[in-house]
Amino acid sequence: MEQRIRFCKTADGVRIAYATVGEGPPLVLAGAWVGNLQFEWEHRYTRRFYEELARGRTLVRFDKRGSGLSDRDPDDYSMDTRMRDLDAVVAALGLQHFALMGFSESGPTAATYASRHPEAVTQLVLYGSYARWPYPAGVADVAIALVRAHWGAGSAAMSALFGVGDPDQVAFFTELQRESASAESAARAFEVNTTIDVTAAIEKISAPTLIIHRRSDPAVPFDAAREMAAVMPAAQFLPLEGDVHPPFFGDSDAVLDAIDAFLTGKAPGGRTPAGFPAAGPLTVLFTDLVGHTEMMSRLGDERGREVLREHERITRETLKAHGGKEIKTDGDSFMVSFASVSAAVECAVTLQRAFAEYSESAEQPIVVRMGLNAGEPIEEDGDLFGATVILASRIAAKAEGGEILVADTVRGLCSGKGFLFSDRGEFVAKGFEEPVRVWAVRPSTGSGRAEV
Repeated sequence: MEQRIRFCKTADGVRIAYATVGEGPPLVLAGAWVGNLQFEWEHRYTRRFYEELARGRTLVRFDKRGSGLSDRDPDDYSMDTRMRDLDAVVAALGLQHFALMGFSESGPTAATYASRHPEAVTQLVLYGSYARWPYPAGVADVAIALVRAHWGAGSAAMSALFGVGDPDQVAFFTELQRESASAESAARAFEVNTTIDVTAAIEKISAPTLIIHRRSDPAVPFDAAREMAAVMPAAQFLPLEGDVHPPFFGDSDAVLDAIDAFLTGKAPGGRTPAGFPAAGPLTVLFTDLVGHTEMMSRLGDERGREVLREHERITRETLKAHGGKEIKTDGDSFMVSFASVSAAVECAVTLQRAFAEYSESAEQPIVVRMGLNAGEPIEEDGDLFGATVILASRIAAKAEGGEILVADTVRGLCSGKGFLFSDRGEFVAKGFEEPVRVWAVRPSTGSGRAEV
């Protein structure tokens, strides 16, 4: 394979270098912190990774402003200028629909673009990345000072941050830094990275998304990726083993295989892609204690905690009786999964009755709202992620105190089970494009079934 390097201009007049290699559906790779199209293509570590990414598709890479073959030392390094760089490349190639990938600090760039251009981005891949800077303020100051004072020469320290210890790989990073940007450009770009928070943007992304993260990534904490997956409706979360940050080091084949399986919709040899832990069909129930904050303020910590203990006791006893699996709790709320949709609904009905009975004689009533959804969430370390979970949470937030709301899927799966539902209409849940129809159930005075 041979790459073809061209240039384009952004809306504010900055010249951007971009390269294409391969043939097929386009995959655009957002520019990283610093990079150099030519240097990376000539080095065995990065070239092999890019050639594999380009198999069966057209890989598009570019040097963002201030880096590589693009204009150096610009006045502005903000997220808006990163959008202009990407816009210019997409326009120069005349791309209407394409997959988009970001890794490390270019992940927020790719995610922001996908949220702003849902009509163009067909799939999104985020590797080793984050939605907001994952460290407390000031933590990066030492690294930024090192970049300014010993750019290139301080590569050993930067390499340690990335988990790179091999002398040859450290030498690669040293030369890459010197070939890619000035010390001041690199430091200013780094400073912008520490201010990034695109959480609000990623909640709006509708494109199918693959989030890949190595469990022991030394540069970006594993929890930063889990946090992203928890709020993105269409995200699949894929944890991989490894303790090095750059995707082209360590077990790069695992990264490449996962990306190829996601983009093509099939795994090599027809096997299920390793690491995509589907939990199978489940019904997810969210419960939320209404007025919790006000109650704690009014009753005080000791008395408020007594009410919470009763809330937890009643909930756990009812879950046990109906086969519910407690996923997690914050004291005033529970996330629960069920293998049976009818058991989930019946559990919710029984819970509401138990809270109502408790509240009849209690000084402080317990009023809870609930939401249920059914689907196939992603499971990781005992937790559940994905659109099924997020929608269940959104539905619970829509319910009133003492009410049970269920998604249309739950109502359909309960057909013939003896439950009755009242139509509560449609609403557009945050992070979802299509409206969702919800239905209400309420406990009867007789059996555990429900009536309108």
